[in-house]
Order: sequence, then C-alpha cells, then structure tokens
Amino acid sequence: MALLERVSTLIRANINDLVDKAEDPEKMIKQVILDMQNQLLQVKTQVAISIADQHVLEKRFQENEENERQWRRRAELAVDKGDDQLARAALERAMSHQATAASFQQQVDDQKTQVENLKSALLKLQQKLAEAEAKSDMLIAQHRRSRALGKATEAGLTMGDDSKSAAFDRMKDKVRHGEATAQARSELLSDDVEDRFASLEKQQEIDRLLNELKAKRKAS
Repeated sequence: MALLERVSTLIRANINDLVDKAEDPEKMIKQVILDMQNQLLQVKTQVAISIADQHVLEKRFQENEENERQWRRRAELAVDKGDDQLARAALERAMSHQATAASFQQQVDDQKTQVENLKSALLKLQQKLAEAEAKSDMLIAQHRRSRALGKATEAGLTMGDDSKSAAFDRMKDKVRHGEATAQARSELLSDDVEDRFASLEKQQEIDRLLNELKAKRKAS
C-alpha cells in the first residue's frame, strides 16, 4: 500500500545525507521531522482502522462457523426423524457457511499480516522520528561549523590570490612612501628653524662684538 511505501522511504532516509545536501539544513531537518510526524499520525490511524477491520472479519468468521454447526445439528435432527430431503437441505446450508467461513478465515489471516506490518512500520517510524529529533540540533550545529570553516578557508584562499596580494603590497609601499615624505618634510622644517636660530645667534654675537668695539673706541 502507498502509505507503507512512503513510510519505508522515510525510514530508509539517511538524515545526515539529507542535511549535507540541503541548501538550508535547518529547513530540511524540520521538514523531515514534520513529514515523519504526519506519516506517524496516518500510520496510527491506519493501524486502528485495520485492527477494527480485523475484529469485524473475525466476528463474521465466527458467525459462519456457528451457522455451519447449527445446520449440521439440524441435518442430524432430520436424519433422526427420517427426513433425508430435509437433512440434505440442511447439509447444503452447512456447506455454504463452511465455505464462507473459510473465506473469512483467509481474510482474517491477511488482515492480521497487514496489522503486524503496520505495527512494525509504526515502531520503526517512531524510532526514526526519535532519532531525527535527537540529531536535529547536533546536525544543524555540525553543518554550521562546517559552513563557517568553509568560508574561513575560502577567505584564506582569496587572501592568497597573487593579484590581490600584489595590490596589497603596492598599498603598503604607498603608505611607506607617504610616511617617508612626511618625515622628510618634518626634517626639512626642523632644519629651517635651526638655521634661523643660528642666524639670530650669529647676529646677536656680531652686535655684542660691535658694542664692545665701540666701547673700547670711546675709552681710547
């Protein structure tokens, strides 16, 4: 039946593979669990229906067996009364109920097999659902770690690209050149200031010497 085929597909499903192949693992694992829960509900319903059908078939089997015994007793009674024609009619009815009972017996056996199959599928699906629910958080976390590691590796490979590495080197050279230029300007500015102070000090010394010379000239 289609229900058992769907359940069998879910039971055989490899949850790890489903998560690994999914673009959205969290959505996938939630969908798998939801599918299992829906199928579980359907299987439970079908088990209940199948058990009820089995009880009905068993009752019909028992009724036909009882009818067969009843018509055989009537046939015996007709024989005791010496009415062979009536006995033959009773035996014919007994044989009819016997055949019907045999048919119901076969249906009961088939129904029991179906019920057992459904119960087995129900148990396996419950176990699979419990496994999926227990693994869901772990599988999602594992996939997130794997994805983060992949992005980190990809970023490392991107940084190692020759063209981008060369551009990075050029940028470093440009920064270094700018720093050197600024330092040179600073040094030039520093030298200019020192020269100006040296000139002032020189003029001051000349003025001092001139004043001393004037004073000596006046004294003489």
